[in-house]
Amino acid sequence: MKKILLILFIPLLSFSQNTNNLFSKKGEVYFSFDYKNKHQLNELSEIISVDHKTNSEIAYAYANQKEFTAFIKLGIDYTIIKEEPLNYSQNSKNNWNYYPTYEEYVDMMIAFADSFPSICKLHYLGTLNSGREILIVQISNNVGQKENEPSFLYTSSMHGDELAGYILSLRLIDHILHGYGNNLRLTELVDNIDIWINPLANPDGTYAGGNQDVWTATRYNANWVDLNRNYPDPEDGAHPDGNPYQTETNIFIGLADTVNFTISANMHGGAEVCNYPWDTWSTLAADDNWWQHVSREYADSCQANSGNGYFEWNNWNNPFANGVVNGYDWYTVNGGRQDYMNYFKYCREFTLELSVDKTPNPNDLPSLWDANYPSLINYMEQILFGLRGIATDSITGNPLKVKVEILSHDIDSSHVYSNLPIGNYHRYLYQGNYDVTFSKSGYYPKTINTTILNNTSTIENIQLVPINSTPTSVTEEVTRKTKNLFIDVLGRNSKQTKNSIELIKTE
Repeated sequence: MKKILLILFIPLLSFSQNTNNLFSKKGEVYFSFDYKNKHQLNELSEIISVDHKTNSEIAYAYANQKEFTAFIKLGIDYTIIKEEPLNYSQNSKNNWNYYPTYEEYVDMMIAFADSFPSICKLHYLGTLNSGREILIVQISNNVGQKENEPSFLYTSSMHGDELAGYILSLRLIDHILHGYGNNLRLTELVDNIDIWINPLANPDGTYAGGNQDVWTATRYNANWVDLNRNYPDPEDGAHPDGNPYQTETNIFIGLADTVNFTISANMHGGAEVCNYPWDTWSTLAADDNWWQHVSREYADSCQANSGNGYFEWNNWNNPFANGVVNGYDWYTVNGGRQDYMNYFKYCREFTLELSVDKTPNPNDLPSLWDANYPSLINYMEQILFGLRGIATDSITGNPLKVKVEILSHDIDSSHVYSNLPIGNYHRYLYQGNYDVTFSKSGYYPKTINTTILNNTSTIENIQLVPINSTPTSVTEEVTRKTKNLFIDVLGRNSKQTKNSIELIKTE
């Protein structure tokens, strides 16, 4: 069920004198306008926050007072859209068919950690001026300990009124915790992945009308800033929206600085599609074919598990998209978290648009779960595949932070680094044969050739030789035959192939 909209046409000249009245009760406005072409829309997206409902002729957008004032100076006719507050009945709270109060949300997050202390830890990432908390749970078999396992991140609802992912994230936490030790696949995930899930990234927006309900939720935060335009941008640099970094933004930047996430997803609403990089520019990502593979896998699973036309959204520029879209091909976003994570943090993140209705009828939430949870698990599982291993010093055996670069392939910060204190690296690639160079200042670089299969793990443990080592140690061993290990962690089809790799020195 969609929000009830009251459409009001406001003449440009009269309205330009009354912006203060428009923003007197709410710091954001929702409106539509006709646009000439995608180039114009991309230019306008530098000023306002374009919404998912935009089609080939009419754009929909949000703006705060500063943004809207800049927009009306352009002389473009527009229509203000008044969104009536939602008021769904929530008399029955069972089977995850309701939106919790803020206090209930906090209690649920605390209960997860208290009920499963051996595998779940609650982190308080920061407190907002409102007193509301940014919360995240960490799930692992040895929770809180650094191990040779990749770190995965799900977050939801940085736009406070896009709430399907809020409930799906809470239910996913519950599903994983109760499945551990009872469900083989979930147990393997917890045993092999450092899982982090934040169900609510913008609590001030979600509970803008008070902690008791979400029916007056807003897209922007309490300062009327769109958090998904507030991150450093690969093309536009720092503060692309002209605003200071918000507390919420700094909290998640700090989290990404502390935890070396290698795959993540950011849950939104307003469409039903996997949006993959890039958002900020037209150049395709180095791993565009891998992105299409994992996005197609997510969408196909959703479609198979819903059976009612769900997740079959098509971009107006690509009528055959069928639930998958390149971000820039849809519309450009500057300052988005997806591109920030990919470019600056070397983490593969895409954006999940989970429901055409930004705040779905709570009675529809169970069916959204049924359609999405296999895809959420499949995407999480992708973190175990691709090229991985541990990089160490050939003399001391100490772990190293090394650059992992795919020759004649990597562009736009698509390389990755191994992570301390383990020295483990994780590089996700579409199936094929690749030359991979491992390098670090003070060490001889090493290049290997390796083969990748989709949905399979290839392990290459690497030792780098210090430049100040003796000539004897450098030339001990020049070439050897090795086996590439293709390991399916969760029991799918697997195989081994032999490969000749030239190394300066081995273990």
